[in-house]
Amino acid sequence: MLDAARELFDSQGYQGTTIREIARHAGVAVGSVFTNFASKGEILSQVMAARLDGLYAELDRVVPHIRGTTADRLRSIFGVFFAFEATRSKLFLSHIAAAYDWTLPATARPFGTNQRLIDLLRDCLAKGVADGEVDPARDIQDIIDVLLAAYGWTYRLVVTHGADAKAMTEVMDRRVALIAEGFRPR
Repeated sequence: MLDAARELFDSQGYQGTTIREIARHAGVAVGSVFTNFASKGEILSQVMAARLDGLYAELDRVVPHIRGTTADRLRSIFGVFFAFEATRSKLFLSHIAAAYDWTLPATARPFGTNQRLIDLLRDCLAKGVADGEVDPARDIQDIIDVLLAAYGWTYRLVVTHGADAKAMTEVMDRRVALIAEGFRPR
């Protein structure tokens, strides 16, 4: 079911995919889908979680070795994400779209709720505070929210311009620089 859902979300988008189509594509009854998942959003959450396990294992290995300023480390982290999602950017757009589905059950984990990414950003910013590069008076969660908003918004370039990972990374690099201006000590 998850393979079928991944293919459909990647080709038809979140809104364009129905549970009935997922069941048909997987060769199972619709009831079988609901036996395993409470909603389409929960299915997408499982698809994304399965995809991201390998990425986070690699990031856990690499991130402690990333050097440079806080802004440089943030750019590197987002660059890794753009490179990873480049092969399935439409699937990631589905993940972002699900964040705006107000009918999602609490078990769904749409874009912006990924605790591993939030923790990566929090750790990077905490190191920035310790290094004197991030104003300790700034609310770290606000900075994380702005970074995630910029990251998600950058994916619109896939739709509007057919952007690839390199183009999105260049845009995000500029956005990180702007955000960093706001969190630097004065």
